[in-house]
Amino acid sequence: MDLKQIARDTTKTLISYMTYQALKVVLAQLDETEPKRAYWLRQFSYRVSIQDGEAFLKALFQEEQWLAFRLLTVREHIAEEIADYLPEMLRTGIQQANLQQRTQQLERMTQIDPTIISTHPEQEIDSEE
Repeated sequence: MDLKQIARDTTKTLISYMTYQALKVVLAQLDETEPKRAYWLRQFSYRVSIQDGEAFLKALFQEEQWLAFRLLTVREHIAEEIADYLPEMLRTGIQQANLQQRTQQLERMTQIDPTIISTHPEQEIDSEE
């Protein structure tokens, strides 16, 4: 297990997600101030996938440089605001999600299936007597 590679991959995913969040913020701002630009940016985001945030920004720089810079600024601001909370929230979130998954699985494993009870070999012996 290459933990450094996992960390790099996770960071890349988080950066792309921050780009997506920045896009949502900028779109909301533009909806209020410049609806035509908001429409243009929405159409752009339909054409160019935001799955890879860096590729999205590169394409945006080629068409609307000022919007790309705005996304960079908003993305950085979001990252700065959540950076202190993220590590602990991640750990706690994983622990809670794992606990919930384990609890649900244990409940499934311990549920009694009525069809199994009626065909249990000991019951067949008892019913023959």
